[in-house]
Formats: sequence, C-alpha cells, structure tokens
Amino acid sequence: MAKKHQQRAHENRWQNFQASIRDTKILLREFRAPLSWFSIAVLGGGVFYHYISKSLGEPIDSLVESIYTVLTITFLQPPNRDFPNHIVLQLFHFFMPIVGIIMLAQGLADFGSLLFNRRARSKEWEMAVASTFKNHVILVGLGHLGYRVALKLHEMGEQIVVIEINTDTDTINAARNLGIPVLQDDATRPAALEGANVKYARTIIMASQNDAANLQIALKARSMNPGIKVVVRIFDEDFAHALQDQFGFIALSATEMAAPVFAAAAGVDVTNPISIEGQLLSLARMIVAEDSPITEKTVGYVEDTYHLNIVLLRRDHQSEMHPTDSSVIHKGDTLAVLGGPEQLSHLMHDNE
Repeated sequence: MAKKHQQRAHENRWQNFQASIRDTKILLREFRAPLSWFSIAVLGGGVFYHYISKSLGEPIDSLVESIYTVLTITFLQPPNRDFPNHIVLQLFHFFMPIVGIIMLAQGLADFGSLLFNRRARSKEWEMAVASTFKNHVILVGLGHLGYRVALKLHEMGEQIVVIEINTDTDTINAARNLGIPVLQDDATRPAALEGANVKYARTIIMASQNDAANLQIALKARSMNPGIKVVVRIFDEDFAHALQDQFGFIALSATEMAAPVFAAAAGVDVTNPISIEGQLLSLARMIVAEDSPITEKTVGYVEDTYHLNIVLLRRDHQSEMHPTDSSVIHKGDTLAVLGGPEQLSHLMHDNE
C-alpha cells in the first residue's frame, strides 16, 4: 500500500507539472495582444526612426540597426552610437522608453500575477489539471450525494474531475482541499465536458437531482466518448431500469442512492443493487491484482475479512462456482463477488 501511495504522489507531482506547462501556454496565448503591440511599437518605431534620421541628416547605417537602437532605448539602455544632435531624434530617445515600458510592463505585471497566483484563475487552472487525467471518473453534481461519492472515490484512489454549476456550495472548497479539480460550469454544455477531458474518461457519474439534465449530460458524454461508462441518478425506478435496458447506462433509482453504490459502479463491473430486507446487495466482477492483499489467501479468509461472498472463481478459462473456503486465490484470477456497496468498495480499493 505504501508503494501505491508513493506512486500516486509521484503521478500527482507529474500531473501538476504538466498542468503548469499547459496553463502557462494558455496564459501566453491570452497575452498575445500586449506582446504583439509591443513588437509593433518596436518595429514601427525602428522604421520611423530610420526614416527621420535620414531626413534630418543623421542617418543610421541600416534599418536593422535602427530597430535595434529603438529596442535598446526602450529598456533605457544606451545605444551603440552617439546621442543625436537634432531635437526630434533626442525626443525620440525619451519618448520610446515611456511607450515601451507602459505597454510591456502592464502585460508582464498581469502575466506574472496570474502565473504565480493561479487561484485568481481557478477555472483555467482546474481545466489544466483535468487535461492531464486519463482513465478518470467525471462526477457531475457536488450536492449531498455527489460529495459523498467524491469522498468514496477519493478513498478508493480514483482520479476524479467534478463539474458543479452551483458556485455557492461549501463542498467545492472541501473537494479542492482533497486535490480534486472542480470545474464550476454547466455540464450540459459540451465545452464543460471537454474541459473535464471527457474523451479520455473511463466513467461519468451524474449525481444531480435533475433527471432531465442527468439524461441530457449522459447522452452528450456518450456521444463525445462512445466507450465511456455512464452511471446516472434517476429518481423514477421504472425510468432508471428503462434507461439501462435501452442505452446500457447504469441507472440508479431513489431506493439505490447510496454513495458507495455510485462509487462501486464507477470503479468496477457491478450490477444494480437489489434490496433484501433493507440490505442493498450487488454482484461485482474483479480481477485480482499482482500485489493485491488477497493474493495467495483463501476464499474463506477473504469472505470473513471483507464480509461478503465469492460466488465464482475463474482461472485458466475454468470456472468454479461457489468455491470452497479452502480454495486459494492467485493473481490474475477473476472473481464474482456478492456484497453490500461498502464491502465491495473496500475490497476493490484494496485490490487496486
């Protein structure tokens, strides 16, 4: 587990570095206008200086030298020639530094302020971070359910990008304090989904309370990424089952709305939960990882430790239904596990 945490910390540092580079490129594009105007001022001033110096009898050898002279005096550096005698050329030496410094200093001040104070541009910075994510989970809605889903996914070690339209919710700062990028935008807009890097996302979860918006976002996400796994919150149970049948969405109804259910659905192949005397149970499929803590453990040990049931063990293309307690689990084995959302989430998190 310590090795995984170190690997995760290394990945986070690398992603922040990539995000910084992308964000700096965005800043440079935003400040093209001040830089362009400064370049025009220097080039135009050089051409004008070359022309009037010839007209006033104090010519400069070449146009390039005139431009270089204007550039040096703009930064209050002495040119590589004697100070001109004519008053017009002398005024040029005093006027150009004022023009150049005002134009460039304003742009550089704004650029530096935004570069080193990325909080002032939180949306752009969050998008820069999100652009570095691959095979991640997009969570739409950071209300009561959405925040608990975010916490559960964070505990499972998932990479998450959140889209939340409400700017006043306290959960936004709480999520950001966990290192989760939050885009304050309307997820029904394709630009918001693009900002969350939906094309490279593994799963999208709609946890808002608006059924119509949830369905709209789900369809747009699927159109932008045909392979994305869709988990959608739908209050009407019949409608939820119809969506699953028609579109292949994992549609969870009001009776199934528990944060661990959403988190488990995002991370693994899991069926819709069924309620048995108030207990939600789902069937999940998982492949045992090489460094999983359940490797070389018996089925009985895993069932007792995680309080669930292993109903199938598959190895070397052979399946064992209801494996005995003494059956040993090896890396690469495929398990079908029946359990509650909390128990499944715990097992999947440890297996990563």
